[in-house]
Amino acid sequence: MRISYRRTSTINQSGERFKLDKSNYDLILFDKGVSGKIPFIEREKGKELIQLVEQGKVKELVCEDLSKLGRNTIDVLSTLQYLDEHDVNVVVRNMGNLQSKVSGKKNPIWNLITSVMSSLYEMERENILERTQMGRKMFVMNGGKLGRKKGTNENIQTFLNKPKSQSIIKYLKMGKSTRDISFRLGVSTSTIYKVKQYYKPQNIEI
Repeated sequence: MRISYRRTSTINQSGERFKLDKSNYDLILFDKGVSGKIPFIEREKGKELIQLVEQGKVKELVCEDLSKLGRNTIDVLSTLQYLDEHDVNVVVRNMGNLQSKVSGKKNPIWNLITSVMSSLYEMERENILERTQMGRKMFVMNGGKLGRKKGTNENIQTFLNKPKSQSIIKYLKMGKSTRDISFRLGVSTSTIYKVKQYYKPQNIEI
């Protein structure tokens, strides 16, 4: 299937600009009035698209711009990686119909774009960590105490037995990547790495 994914931020936006796209599609998925702050996998039409991808029905996905595929850099990268792992060709209209694949092979220019996006993500992540650390320092300076409250310690087995941890383990056993699992389950990569660390005796590679 050749699918067009579209999104507008408010319900009042009718998506008139999409009418400029005269291409033929097997299906048009339109998340109307959906904030860009919502992760792709939590959007109604985003979920529908993922189901179709899982069923192996999607060959090509067309979007107006990359920002439509996520709420931030890491979400977009996770979505793109997921689509790539399922052999879906992504076409971006506002970039001159740039495609992720050319003649069935990864487009070198696409690799460059995603590499730049990855670098931006690393910068974004470092800034978040810096702000978090500064916030913790200020919290302690003002008399706050960090760490779990007394009596809330969680042992490793309890953590691994949690439904979310079990879901992560299931996908790890299937050989899924960290970003893929993060995208599928809506969990942070740090949680996945924690599961990997504790479940290492079971020969799951990091």
